[in-house]
Amino acid sequence: MKFNNVYFINGTAYAGKSTMVKLLAKKYNGIACEENYHDSLIADLSREEFPCLTYTRDLKNWSDFIRRTPDEYEAWINGCTRECAILELKLLEKLEEQNTKIFVDTNIPLETLIQISDKDHVVIMLADPDVSIKRFFDRPDKEKQFLYKLLLKEDDPEQAIENFRECLQRINSQEKYNEFLNSGFNVVLRDEQRTVEETLLIVEKSFKLGKYTAFC
Repeated sequence: MKFNNVYFINGTAYAGKSTMVKLLAKKYNGIACEENYHDSLIADLSREEFPCLTYTRDLKNWSDFIRRTPDEYEAWINGCTRECAILELKLLEKLEEQNTKIFVDTNIPLETLIQISDKDHVVIMLADPDVSIKRFFDRPDKEKQFLYKLLLKEDDPEQAIENFRECLQRINSQEKYNEFLNSGFNVVLRDEQRTVEETLLIVEKSFKLGKYTAFC
C-alpha cells in the first residue's frame, strides 16, 4: 500500500528528526509520531514473534544489556528495526484514516519506504557518524543516563564504556551513513550554522508543503 498523508523522516541520530516532526505537526495541525511511538504496542507483543522488541521488556538484569558484544548489539538493533517496521505500518494504516497529515520519526528500512511512499514524502536527515558516538551520553534522556550509571558501576568502567562505544560505532558506521546519503531520497545534512527555522524550511520544501505545494 501507499501512504498519501504520511511524511517520513529517517536518518541518523542527532540530525534533528524529532525536532522537525514536532514542528511540522504543530505548523500543519497534523499528528506527530515521535521516536519510538510504537512503544504503545510492546506490552502485548509475543516474545516468539518479536524477540528483539521484547528483549528489554523482559530483561531481568540490565547489566546484561551493556555487556553485549558489538556483534550482538548490532544484530539486536537490526532486528528491532525490522520488528518496529511491522508495528509502524500497522499504526500508520489506522492513523491515516483520520485524513490529516502525519509526520513520522521513523526507522522503517529504506527498501520499505520506497514501496510505501512517494519520493517527496520521505526526508533523510544526517549527522556526522561520530556525533552519535561522542554525544550519546550528553543528552539528559533518562534512558541514556541510566545506562551511563550502569557502565560506571562495572568492575572496569573504562573498558565497559569503550565496549559500549564500539557498539554505537557499529550501528552508526560510515557505511550506514552512505546508504542513507545515496538512497535517492531528499537529504538534509546537519549544519551547526543553520537555525532550526532554516532547517524547517528546507524540510518543508523537500516535502512540498505550504508555499512549496505549487511545485508538485
